[in-house]
Amino acid sequence: MLPADKLWVKALPFGNSLGHLIVHLTGSLNNYIGAQVANSGYARDRPGEFADSSGRSVEELLSAFDAAIALVVETLRSQGPAGLVTAAPQGEPPVENRFGLFLVCAGHISNHVGQMAWLMHAHGFGTDEKVW
Repeated sequence: MLPADKLWVKALPFGNSLGHLIVHLTGSLNNYIGAQVANSGYARDRPGEFADSSGRSVEELLSAFDAAIALVVETLRSQGPAGLVTAAPQGEPPVENRFGLFLVCAGHISNHVGQMAWLMHAHGFGTDEKVW
């Protein structure tokens, strides 16, 4: 619903563009689930997620995000009960086990989806989401 020329534009003088948020979520999932649980070998560049100047298309961004989601789903399905209660990689409080890590990642996405809805409105475009 957002025109392609707005994808990398900051709608507000602070914060991020929608493109940068998609790159950030993709990097986060590839790091926390891909690298730390699935041992994918992914090497994260978190500052680079917010400085990305590639101008990639929405199709390219969503393809990478879809691949990260598929990796998360595959990794989650492969855990089984014992895998889910295995200690979280890096032992980052308050996350104690892999199940908690999956939940934190889901919450992280939810947080940024809300932010994206606000950014859509700041750009002057609507969503089907109610903005308070």
